[in-house]
This record gives sequence, C-alpha cells and structure tokens, in this order.
Amino acid sequence: MATRKHLVGRLNSAALAFLISATTLTLAAHRRHLDEARLQQQRLELQELAVRRRAFAHQQRMHWELLSRAIDDPSLAAVIDTYDRSIPAEKRRQFYYANAWYTYLFHQYRAEVLDRHELYTVLREFFQSPLFREYWEASRAQRATLKQSSEEATIGRMVDGLVQELDEADTDEWWVVGHPPAD
Repeated sequence: MATRKHLVGRLNSAALAFLISATTLTLAAHRRHLDEARLQQQRLELQELAVRRRAFAHQQRMHWELLSRAIDDPSLAAVIDTYDRSIPAEKRRQFYYANAWYTYLFHQYRAEVLDRHELYTVLREFFQSPLFREYWEASRAQRATLKQSSEEATIGRMVDGLVQELDEADTDEWWVVGHPPAD
C-alpha cells in the first residue's frame, strides 16, 4: 500500500510538472504572439507616418508651384487674390511669397523638423521684415476663417502674440523679445 501511495504521489508530481511546463510553454507562445502583434502595429504606424510625411512634402511642393505661378503671372494671381484691392499688385505678389515662406515654416513644424520653440525663433526673425508684417496683417481675414481648434489656428495665435510682443518691445534686441513656447 505504501508503494502504491508513493507511486501515485510520484505520478501526481510528474503530472503537475508536466502541467506547469505545458502552461509555461503556452504562456511563452502567447507572449511571443503578443510581441509580434505589437511589432506589426509599430511597423504599420511607422508606415502611416512615412505616408503622411510624403503627403505633406507633396502638398508643400504643390503649394510652392501654385504660388510661383501666381507670383510670375498676375492673370493667374487674380484667381487666388483675396487681398484688399487697394494694395498694389507688386505688394500682393510679395505677400504670396511671404505666404510661401510662412507655409514652408509651418510645414517644417508639422513634419517635426522644427519644434514649436524653433518655429517661434525663426518667425521672430522673419517678422523683422516690414513686408512680412504687412503680409501677416493683410492675411488676418484669411486666418479668421480657420477652425479655431486647428493646429494652424493655434500657431496663428502664437504668431499674433509674437507680433504684439515685438510691437510692444522697448528694445532693439529683437532676438530676446517674447516668450518662446515650451513644447
């Protein structure tokens, strides 16, 4: 009887060891499957990001191409001209060029080439140009049509604040004016 009890105990121990081993293998396989699924998700997210960046780059090239045509040909500029008609045609062409620069910088920010602080710093320099400031003021109505929660509207408000700080500054050291945002 003692031998039988001892044998049953050994069999139970062996069965328990087998069950633990099988469970461990199953959990390891499940973990590998989850890790593979997580890696696949990351690959898909990176591919999506690459597609978005290519689309932004293409959009930026198209924007520049269209604005270049408007700058070069006043008859084409008339199609997109929403500026006050009292502004001379040459100045409106300069505004198109300023818009191209602003859009370029905005897309650099959206593509994460520039962070918000860097964008602010670069724009602070651009706003030393009286023409750039005139462009910004002349395009106020266009910016007012943006959805207020959009990233473009948010950056526009940041730039409005920068321009106001530059206007109110009592120093010629423009590079220290304002409060660059933290990212």
